[in-house]
Amino acid sequence: MSCPFLREPPIAEGARVIRRVFRIQRILRDRQDPLAQRDSVLIERYRFSREGIIYLTNLLDPHVKSTTHRSRALTTAQTVCIALRYFASGTFLYTCGDAENVGKSAVCRAIRKVYLALKHFLGVFVVFPSHLRPQVVKQGFFAIAGFPNVIGTIDCTHIAIKAPPGPTEGDFVNRKGGHSINVQMVCDSMCHITNVEAKWPGSVHDSRIFRESGLCTSFERGAYDGILLGDRGYACRQYFMTPFPDPNPGPQTRYNAALARTRARIEMTFGQLKERFQCLKRLRVAPDRACDIIVACAVLHNIATIRRERTPVVEVQPDDDLQPVHLDQPSGRAARDRIVQHNFA
Repeated sequence: MSCPFLREPPIAEGARVIRRVFRIQRILRDRQDPLAQRDSVLIERYRFSREGIIYLTNLLDPHVKSTTHRSRALTTAQTVCIALRYFASGTFLYTCGDAENVGKSAVCRAIRKVYLALKHFLGVFVVFPSHLRPQVVKQGFFAIAGFPNVIGTIDCTHIAIKAPPGPTEGDFVNRKGGHSINVQMVCDSMCHITNVEAKWPGSVHDSRIFRESGLCTSFERGAYDGILLGDRGYACRQYFMTPFPDPNPGPQTRYNAALARTRARIEMTFGQLKERFQCLKRLRVAPDRACDIIVACAVLHNIATIRRERTPVVEVQPDDDLQPVHLDQPSGRAARDRIVQHNFA
């Protein structure tokens, strides 16, 4: 029964005691402004300068901003910086959370938000044959070693992942016995990634990935005026030049040397990508999430390269010793012989 002389209904003293016992005190952590550091510190932690982080924040804000301001929700800048720290370090989620003063679950949500948002910009920042005019791309490659009409160098790299559970686990075992995603990439002479295929398990051969890619279909239809350069693991085609397996002294040897020097751009791109984003040395996530993170890192690499962010110093990695594919097409051998005769004789 309520009392007319009291503004609030009476509450039993026992109920008050129970409420005090089971009350959970809310702890709102003090999160520092991630941009309140020198550029050298920001680049070391996030691989981007202050201007670069602000650019990414404005770019991704419509996709990652919090829908509420309750409980001191993460700002877009904090969300982006948490994801960048993970991409740059590849450390455990709780370690990123301790560094950014947030919980592990908040780190996981922030990373997922950012890499899914970056996938929306794949068609904007990863464009084949390049953001530049095709003639400029060809001139850039020709200046390296005199190889003509090149619009891209192609190769695959393995991104290590943890062993996935289930019956498909064996599909991800590569020829070295580890679990990985086999990722195909194409780059231009300035180490911009122009094409990426990140969906194949580690057991799949490089040549099959290319044959079943949309890029191969476009070249078969004659959509591009130019050639790709690849290693001996691919078949030589009219638009795809590979080395001579047993070159004769003279023009064929000079051709192989020029191809190797020009194709080194894709190895440099892989080195820069993995050195800039250390998480790509081993991803402790499910294969589908690993593919999304790889694509996001490719987009971030292009943004950093276009904005002229600090480039990590890397050494060109040696080529993988793939078994050669003896399926060279006659038109490919004829095109290769013409290039040797006109440019390296």
